[in-house]
Amino acid sequence: MSRRSRLFAAIVALYVAAVVLLLYRISLDIDPRYRESAEESLVDTANLLATLLERQAYAGVIQTEELERTLEHVGKRPLDARIFQIQKNAVVLHVYVTDSQGTVLYDSAGRDAGRDYSGWRDVNRTLAGQYGARTTLADPEDPASAVMYVGAAIRERATPDSEDAIVGMVSVGKPVAAFSPFIANARQKLFIAGGIAVASFALLLLIVTVWLVRPFGLVTDLWRVVRSRQGGVGRVLNPFRVAFNDMRDALAGRSYVDEYVATLTHEIKSPLAAIRGAAELLREPVPEDARIRFTRNIEEQVERAQDLVDRMLELSSLERRGVLGQREPVPVAAIADAVRNELSTVAAQRNVELFIDADPSLVARGDPFLLQRALSNLVLNAIDFAPRESAVTVDASAARGRVDITVRDRGPGIPDYATARLFEKFYSTPRPGGRKGTGLGLAFVREVAQLHGGSARLVNHPEGGAIATLSIPRA
Repeated sequence: MSRRSRLFAAIVALYVAAVVLLLYRISLDIDPRYRESAEESLVDTANLLATLLERQAYAGVIQTEELERTLEHVGKRPLDARIFQIQKNAVVLHVYVTDSQGTVLYDSAGRDAGRDYSGWRDVNRTLAGQYGARTTLADPEDPASAVMYVGAAIRERATPDSEDAIVGMVSVGKPVAAFSPFIANARQKLFIAGGIAVASFALLLLIVTVWLVRPFGLVTDLWRVVRSRQGGVGRVLNPFRVAFNDMRDALAGRSYVDEYVATLTHEIKSPLAAIRGAAELLREPVPEDARIRFTRNIEEQVERAQDLVDRMLELSSLERRGVLGQREPVPVAAIADAVRNELSTVAAQRNVELFIDADPSLVARGDPFLLQRALSNLVLNAIDFAPRESAVTVDASAARGRVDITVRDRGPGIPDYATARLFEKFYSTPRPGGRKGTGLGLAFVREVAQLHGGSARLVNHPEGGAIATLSIPRA
């Protein structure tokens, strides 16, 4: 997978992961927010009841009869309220009143009157003049039986000149289960909204793929495969893989094309300027040796421009390819011998020897033509940097399910400043003698390696020179 493909896939994965993480965080926050809202309502209710009880308190005695009758009537009162999708048919509250010592004077549940509640947090803190609240399980064996309680002090003024004294407290409780349906409903809506967001993004990608990138090609290819019923799942998915790469290139957009055009224009300016200068000089009478030199310079620059265009087309075609249509066993020794036969004349012209040491039993898996072209680029690059009367060695070895093909030269090595940019398009370091390459050979090798699910690297050798490694899956 190329760098652009990985970047595109990473953007999609990052979007989905961000949505999932956001939904998860919001989902965790729903329950605390509902509890805070419920506690705020309980504070209002407790203080309202405390005020009513204060009006009936006298000489430290709290009268609870009116409160008892009121709550009984509330329990019998018909209630039919629909709060969004939740139906509410009854008032669900637990109320109890204690004296200044924490002894229960009244319990709406009718079970704890006379008990000492001074140990409960809502009681002792409220009687001490502080804010008292607690959440307690009504049934210790049932985690869903939690009840939230909020207390409010009942105060009485003994004399006109004295401060209010706390003569008791009232606590209002509400089961957490009473608002659990609201939490469940909010979570459901949240997940539906998140699902819609992810589905909308997926639909957008599908629209871009089918309608903007390949309006009819994807459907036609898929229909052809389905009708033939041959090739299995791989062939059915292949149109989608091709469409994905087309979509990726389309979304990369104009900036990708502009980058190529700008860089190619910059690189081709140099040979064009040299050709123009030599042609202008040849218009005037010049000595024979100068004419030969200028003519040779024109030929060299034309060859350089042609090489640049050819390699550019080769690399662009490879990048558009996106996936390997067919993989087959490729004997490494065979492609190494083919590269030696191809470049032996070039090596001889530069007085460089080629040594091939590849185990005939090593077999890689991929496209033999592309692998040979990649190895040819590495060997030609090594020949360019190899000193005269030196050697370039091609070796191959197997390691952990892959084949490592190495090409070593005895040249000056890689400058420190160039290490991180060697595989960039159009980046090239000066060859011995001042010649300059196209800067596309190593970029082509990297694309071939990634297309095969492998890698390419170029480092300095400890004993001098540089060593390039092409790692590809083993058959």
